[in-house]
Amino acid sequence: MKIQRITYLSLGTNRGDKFNNLQDAINLIAEEIGNVVDIASIYETTSWGFVSDNFYNTCIKVSTYLPPEELILRLLKIEKELGRIRKEGNEYSDRLIDLDILLFDDEIIFSKNLIVPHPRMLERKFALAPLAEIANTLIHPIEKKQIGICLKNCSDTSKISIIHTKLKRPISIAEKYNYIAIEGNIGAGKTTLANMMSDEFNAKIVLERFADNPFLPKFYKDEERYAFPLEMSFLADRYQQLSDDLAQFDLFKNFIVSDYYIFKSLIFAQVTLQNDEYKLYRKMFDLMYKEIVKPDLYVYLYQNTERLLQNIQKRGRAYEQNIEAAYLEKIHDGYTNFIRTQQNLNILVIDVSELDFVTNKEDYKRILQQIKSHS
Repeated sequence: MKIQRITYLSLGTNRGDKFNNLQDAINLIAEEIGNVVDIASIYETTSWGFVSDNFYNTCIKVSTYLPPEELILRLLKIEKELGRIRKEGNEYSDRLIDLDILLFDDEIIFSKNLIVPHPRMLERKFALAPLAEIANTLIHPIEKKQIGICLKNCSDTSKISIIHTKLKRPISIAEKYNYIAIEGNIGAGKTTLANMMSDEFNAKIVLERFADNPFLPKFYKDEERYAFPLEMSFLADRYQQLSDDLAQFDLFKNFIVSDYYIFKSLIFAQVTLQNDEYKLYRKMFDLMYKEIVKPDLYVYLYQNTERLLQNIQKRGRAYEQNIEAAYLEKIHDGYTNFIRTQQNLNILVIDVSELDFVTNKEDYKRILQQIKSHS
């Protein structure tokens, strides 16, 4: 499990649309660095160290899994993305956006590229005032005094005033949802995406245990003979796994991602079973389905049949190599019917046919944005 750290960042701007500059920076920090836990008010201050237009400054509290050395590199990247061009030398100047690390947990860092706590924060009211608003009793690791006391002791006499327009705190996926189920056809990439999201958000992951099913290789060789024992064993295993794994976690405090939802059992059974077998299977399914925790969000990854066949061939599971396009299309039709008829399930369909979210970070971010913005 990755270690979550708390950092306090100072944001400043005195060019262009200053409010939007701060909001854009906060949004990118939420995407690139971690969960924005708290945001101070905007403080308008005169320029510090040179004569220019007034600055808008604020401070944010961020929960991140990044080490400090990676954190500063990400902040510099965000500055550049927002249009800041850093000048040579140490002279103060106008800037579209300025991002600084004030504190990183209670660490004291002296390295070539980073000094924490920020070496000049105690001299600057524009840094201390917003920090004190959201971390008044926090102890400065070198000064050994509360931030509120440091602000009272600050010798900076610059004029400072609060702007009453409030910045918006981005809500992370892990805050918005307790449990996300990711579904899709065979080879759609659901397990890969679930693993990536679990790593990104340090979430509990629940993966289907298909590899342990002894009937699966036999089914692909003789579908008619092994369809019923295969589907019944899958149903029992999925029910047991979801019941056990979801029961171990407080869904109001933990983020869970799974690469399947138990309803896939019914979808595959509709395709593979004879009518009399399906009727018996449906009775068992309905009893189990009532007891299963429903996901806050059900994500269906749509992948066209050609790409599915390519992915199946690429991952090289021997028992899957004879899967035909017609079978995949029947599975997709089953999912389509399921999605169309569900009234009480929060469903998001994402077309990933033209996306490569494994190797292309922008494609991955696009998927996360769709999940985050879905209501």
